Amino acid sequence: MSVDVHQHVWTPELLDALRRRAAAPRLDGWTLHLDGEPPYEVDPLDHDVPRRTELNRDLDLALVSLSSPLGVEHLPPGEAWPIIDAYHAGALALPAPFRAWAATCVADPDPDRLRRDLDRGLVGLQVPATAMLDAAGLDRLAGVLDVLAERDRPLFVHPGPAAARGVGEPGWWAAVVPYVQQMHAAWYAFHAYGRPRHAGLRVCFALLAGLAPLHLERVITRGGAGRGQIDTRVYVETSSYGPRAIDAVVRELGIDVVVNGSDLPYASAPPTGLGAAADHAIHTVNPYRLLGVSAMPGPTRKESHP
Repeated sequence: MSVDVHQHVWTPELLDALRRRAAAPRLDGWTLHLDGEPPYEVDPLDHDVPRRTELNRDLDLALVSLSSPLGVEHLPPGEAWPIIDAYHAGALALPAPFRAWAATCVADPDPDRLRRDLDRGLVGLQVPATAMLDAAGLDRLAGVLDVLAERDRPLFVHPGPAAARGVGEPGWWAAVVPYVQQMHAAWYAFHAYGRPRHAGLRVCFALLAGLAPLHLERVITRGGAGRGQIDTRVYVETSSYGPRAIDAVVRELGIDVVVNGSDLPYASAPPTGLGAAADHAIHTVNPYRLLGVSAMPGPTRKESHP
């Protein structure tokens, strides 16, 4: 059995909240409207809960999160919280093996609200990388990050909204350019500005942190921390990358901080190409370490997951 820390399911509650909106982000039936983007036709099967449950039949745990590129977390509080609350309600009602990351309004993060959401069964907090690109962003999030540290729960950093698409820009552009740039900046911002305050916080960066760890040689030449100073509480997940990128990151960070993520329904979990022992670490051992579970739960202990 294994764990996938990165999936998305749009439950009926979230769909209804997006359909009630008159401005982006909104859904008109199954047509998604975002600022600066052409209308996008969502495939209903991608978010069909029985179908997704069947696709996850070999997983012990599948963690879903709000789709941060929608821009919900960046909306003003009066607009963001109703959608976030709908997302939480739907995600908490999903059947096994699903569990969910909490979300927050990054314009007005609410530590007390996060405490209540964690008490309801959410595993940790996801924030868009666009909310923690610099010291000011991490300062705004400090209160909710303190709650995670206080509760021994992890943070998941996911790409946020991309800039409006330029004329003639290919469909893959957002995923390959702005998303990667966001993750790269968030990785270094957290190490420079977040870690000094949040010393014990466990953090997981989506899509191998945009391969930011591979720039360590350049960091060293410019006066930054060198090898042998790996932060063992900072994890990276594998979504959209394959064996070459995973192998390169493992060589830089070691195997113990790499975790499995698929980004379903937009991608699938990649093969690692590193062998059975590495697969076991990435798919099972490391995700439970990220979540703060010290013992490997068996099939009858799912209730012990955070």
